[in-house]
Amino acid sequence: MVARRSSARTKGAAPAESPVEDTPEPEDEAGTSAPRRRRSKRRDLVLAQIYEEAARLFAERGYAGTTPQDIADAVGVSRQALYYYVRSKEEILAGLVAEMTSQIVQEMRRIVDLGLDEPETLRRLAAHMVTDRARNRTRFRMLDRSESALPPELAREFLQGRRDVLNLLVDVIKSGVAAGRFVTRDPRVAALSVIGMCNWVAWWFEPGPGHPVEPIADQIADSAVSTLRPLGPSTVSNDPAQLIAAMEAELAQLKKLTTGS
Repeated sequence: MVARRSSARTKGAAPAESPVEDTPEPEDEAGTSAPRRRRSKRRDLVLAQIYEEAARLFAERGYAGTTPQDIADAVGVSRQALYYYVRSKEEILAGLVAEMTSQIVQEMRRIVDLGLDEPETLRRLAAHMVTDRARNRTRFRMLDRSESALPPELAREFLQGRRDVLNLLVDVIKSGVAAGRFVTRDPRVAALSVIGMCNWVAWWFEPGPGHPVEPIADQIADSAVSTLRPLGPSTVSNDPAQLIAAMEAELAQLKKLTTGS
């Protein structure tokens, strides 16, 4: 951080080689100085750590059971320093809700807007949901545990985000049924089954060097599509109960392969 110029020299401090005014920091094309870019980068890094630690604490202790001091201690800053980055615990929660609802809905809408056929659209939607849940499992678990403690406005935002995800999937499945590419008695049940299949990853998958999320996302997405394909000699029934059972069997096998349990 660039020190402010003082009229009096600090006792014991080495004299500056030249005045601050005589050594302007280089600016980029947008006119942003290097120190300002470094401060901005540091702020982003600290904010990311604050949100990550807060999500972990909310998941472990619940939102009501976590204090701002708990978050500050986990990040390694004072409570006063925490308030330099965020105004309140409620602001952190609001940011986490927005991240886990509106952002995923925006990406899913972008996938739908690509105009691909229904099986490929559903496959990409499911793969994105699995990847998101696996990479943000702490935050997803936190919202799952803290849903009942959300303030009314955030609760409505969270519920609307869930409805938007469900409606997007239902619309794709309905369109696939109309085009003869999917078969199901109840598109809503089928969509809920896909959502449950994708969400459950947050509770059992632990990504790591030997366990990348991409193959898991691809397999679950392929399974979600295959359960809705028109019946064939080797295709499972499109009855909702049997669809759910088939998905649960796929998940159990995936969990066994990735965890060794």
